Amino acid sequence: MNARTRVLTGITTTGTPHLGNYVGAIRPALRLAAQPDTDAFFFLADYHALIKCDDPERIARSRLEIAATWLACGLDPARVTFYRQSDIPEIPELAWLLTCVTAKGLMNRAHAYKAAVDANTAQGEDADAGIGMGLYSYPVLMAADILLFGARQVPVGRDQVQHIEMARDIAQRFNHLYGGGKALLALPDAVVDEDVATLPGLDGRKMSKSYDNTIPLFAGGPRALEDAIARIVTDARRPGEPKDPDSNALCAIYRAFATRAEGDAFAADLRAGLAWGEAKQRLTACIEAEIGPKRERYDRMTVTNYPEEALREGAEKARKLAMPLLAKLRHAVGLRAPQAGSAQVMRSNASARVGRFVTFRGKDGHFHFRFLGADGADLLLSVPFDTPKAAADWVQVLDKAGGAASFVWGPDNLHLRIAEHVGGQAFELWFMHERLAEAGPYANADARDAAMLQLVDALETRWRALAAAQP
Repeated sequence: MNARTRVLTGITTTGTPHLGNYVGAIRPALRLAAQPDTDAFFFLADYHALIKCDDPERIARSRLEIAATWLACGLDPARVTFYRQSDIPEIPELAWLLTCVTAKGLMNRAHAYKAAVDANTAQGEDADAGIGMGLYSYPVLMAADILLFGARQVPVGRDQVQHIEMARDIAQRFNHLYGGGKALLALPDAVVDEDVATLPGLDGRKMSKSYDNTIPLFAGGPRALEDAIARIVTDARRPGEPKDPDSNALCAIYRAFATRAEGDAFAADLRAGLAWGEAKQRLTACIEAEIGPKRERYDRMTVTNYPEEALREGAEKARKLAMPLLAKLRHAVGLRAPQAGSAQVMRSNASARVGRFVTFRGKDGHFHFRFLGADGADLLLSVPFDTPKAAADWVQVLDKAGGAASFVWGPDNLHLRIAEHVGGQAFELWFMHERLAEAGPYANADARDAAMLQLVDALETRWRALAAAQP
């Protein structure tokens, strides 16, 4: 069975979704996520939103509206990883690590920054007038969003391809400086779907909030949808007079919600003299057939805590991947825990103290292994095994896995999971599909997270010491 391809999509939380967002981004992204070979990550890019918007109420409202919109449109939190950017503290930390290896010249070439400079220059202003570091450093934060989760494919519009190329450049630089010949960060690829529909707005131009020509997706209910469609610009041809289906937005929008045959029939009726008013009523009914049931789900979600619960659970799922990788990157750049990453250990001194495994027979009569930190702290307790050999064999498996050149933390190898059976205040160690050990419970999530990082650091230090001891 082939591994699933990890795909990541970010949604900026600066406004209320409209019909163009649904057709051009939401619907195709959800179709992609439904593919059995896709491991989809969706996140609300609320840190990015701060670059464009300084209205706290709008940011807060948009986060709820957008989360509820994606869930109402069919996003399944159990199938994908759905989270808020601001709930993952590893993202800004990685962004800083990446910032430290990113050339200023690379940022100078970013399209958004250059466009802002050009606009200032054209108006006779200082080149950097009004440009904040958020806009300037935007590509680094976007790189952190992508690289932290090892996304292989990032669906973007053509205007965003440069940011994915920058993420690759930054990752390659980091790998070169700190990887020691290994790829610490996976290189993503931009995926541009040339067939994604660009919906025209009320005036025939691309539907966009900046043009004030949008049709609401859910806001305002069916009446708002009907009123917006009634304002679509058409010509003065009367009922019975032939009409050009391509002279306005009606036919293009209709085709986005109908089958090819239905779209062709609609265009033919316009050529045959269908009245503009009746055409708009047909368009409203066509859209409402698809959007109406979703709007009902959206309305229910906005008065419940479900979106918040889904995002919280998604953040926990995302951090299971983020925390071990960031611990690995921190160690790579030298930000190591004192008890497990001392200079003595890194010199591979034979007398250096590193974490160790011990096996024993428990009071239950079964056999276990423990993993103790360099300071003797109890970091992990295994599940029960029937024989001492079984416990010892798993210790060997873990040590060999850590020493393999191709070893990575991840769901297809060694990974950590939050233990839900104790309210999420413990964690488990899994190898492939085998649950091996657990730690906790801890007093709170912060203590649990600190213990996870300590474990990862101690294990990786042991693996490096074992590798250095090999002839």
